[in-house]
Amino acid sequence: MQRKLVDNLAVIKDKLGYGISFDIFIREFKVAEKNAAIVFIDGFIKDRETSELMQILMNIPRGGLAPNGVKQLLEHYLPYFEIDTTDKMDEAIDQLLCGPLLLFVDGIATAFIIDVREYPVRGVEEPDLERVTRGSREGFVETALFNTIMVRRRVRDPNLRFEALQVGTRSKTDIFVAYIADIVDPALIDEVKERIHGIERDALTMGGKNLEEYILGTSYNPLPVARYTERPDVTAAHLYEGHVAIFVDTSPFALIVPVTAWHFTQHAEEYFQNPAVGTYLRWIRTLGIFLSLFLVPVWYALVHTENLPDFLSWIGPKEIGVIPLWLQFLILEIGLDLIRMAFIHTPNALATSLGIVGGILLGDLAVSVGLFAPEAILYISVVAVGTFGTPSLELSQALRLFRYVLYIGTVLFGWIGLGVTTLFVLLVFGLTQSFGVPYLWPLIPFDGPALLRIIFRYPIPSVRNRPTITKPKDKDARAKRK
Repeated sequence: MQRKLVDNLAVIKDKLGYGISFDIFIREFKVAEKNAAIVFIDGFIKDRETSELMQILMNIPRGGLAPNGVKQLLEHYLPYFEIDTTDKMDEAIDQLLCGPLLLFVDGIATAFIIDVREYPVRGVEEPDLERVTRGSREGFVETALFNTIMVRRRVRDPNLRFEALQVGTRSKTDIFVAYIADIVDPALIDEVKERIHGIERDALTMGGKNLEEYILGTSYNPLPVARYTERPDVTAAHLYEGHVAIFVDTSPFALIVPVTAWHFTQHAEEYFQNPAVGTYLRWIRTLGIFLSLFLVPVWYALVHTENLPDFLSWIGPKEIGVIPLWLQFLILEIGLDLIRMAFIHTPNALATSLGIVGGILLGDLAVSVGLFAPEAILYISVVAVGTFGTPSLELSQALRLFRYVLYIGTVLFGWIGLGVTTLFVLLVFGLTQSFGVPYLWPLIPFDGPALLRIIFRYPIPSVRNRPTITKPKDKDARAKRK
């Protein structure tokens, strides 16, 4: 950093393309009869606060900055909470690009970083993928700082930590690692930060999803190994269990690690209902997930099995249709994906109409014309309901790929193919890990008490211990006597 204002502004103008980029502003004025300037990016700062700041600075009398200009400004003339200083130009530019404004004063080889920024942000709304009939309607937004505030509102623990990191040599994306210091396993925190620091990339263009692929390395395994959640209450519950939450600026969700397969089969709705009702909902949801994976291949294997028992004699289509049965299910599966993608790209006002056309009219017409068997439409509809009933979008997409594997194996080799592909799917689940945590725990390795907590939704007062899989330092979830 130079002492002369003109030299500092010359560096700023050269590096940021001043005069080319329309949104880079430099406002020069006098401070205590000295030349000064503020540098900011249009749209990032609050106009009222910036005007008040300039008024205060311009009213400083001659000699008001002597003998120590930096100390005088900080202690007497800058009435703001978030102020920092730096004598490194690269650091000052990095801060400017994050939103704060820079103040330079001639004769002072220091830049003042004043946080009067205001990010454009949408309102706090309930997440579409995690709706509940009771409970909070708050959901995360694209500004990570606001998300941390929503979590702090629920976790008023002095041991709650938010460590700030940056990734991307060009994007300098802000990342906040959240945990409760006296609960979380220190080794887990060290590993999370080590993996984040090890990212060598110029930008995280897709935010949290890019980060997940770097720190978890699941390039070819479709199973999700980090839980996405847009709910601050769900994030808080995981922090109390010893998990780590990762927030990425511009991404409206938190990444929860480590996780098991059962984290993707549970939903916040279970905890806003009576424990018995919550248990029932959990069982029904799990049944739907299993049906979405195994119903079609098992049904196809039964159809092509000779001498079925009498109680299964009703299985099988009365009319097969013009298209071969094995091809019908592939076409219907692809058709479901096309309808789903069409929903994503369709305006909300037209989505209902598209659902009626895609889900009812096309299916009815296909049966009427004789292209498809009615049973094929029925079973693929049950599969669709089970897929959409899966709480995790990432898990439902992974199971869709596994369903193709199971079905193709069954079509080619019958029951033997179904058995081999089922074993393959189980091996993938069994070998998958999330930060060293087995994916099928507490089933593999077996942990009876923990498995019962998965099967049943326990009343909260009866839950005394945190899950052992996160290796929490404080295993007792009950209140501590002071």
